[in-house]
Amino acid sequence: MNTWAWWLVAAVGLGIPLVVTAMPEFGMLALGAVAAAVTDALGGGTITQFVVFAVVSVALIAVVRPIANRQRSRRPTLQSGIEALKGRQAVVLERVDGHGGRIKLAGEIWSARALDGDHAYEVGQQVDVVDIDGATAVVM
Repeated sequence: MNTWAWWLVAAVGLGIPLVVTAMPEFGMLALGAVAAAVTDALGGGTITQFVVFAVVSVALIAVVRPIANRQRSRRPTLQSGIEALKGRQAVVLERVDGHGGRIKLAGEIWSARALDGDHAYEVGQQVDVVDIDGATAVVM
């Protein structure tokens, strides 16, 4: 069996843990093995093949891995449930004070109370939802 075929077998062997563990480093090593197979097919010696394998693998790990980590950390967080309601604006339907009231929030009617118990919000006013306490929106 030719040496380039062994390099391709090594590439496939490194590709299996890539798929199973989702560790991209195995894919970069597999690409290094493919580069070594190409080097052998072009007539490169054994030492040259190993050098190409090492250089390509290390270069891919050094360049691609930091880029992938930056992309992974930039993903926007998707807020759902009550976390998505915090910070939104609502309209007062019934006077809201420290004891209670009603607001329209995200198309639904919610019970609400003022964050500052001494402050009151009248019908029609816009309020900001600060927190959700059980089934009650805390507004200001």
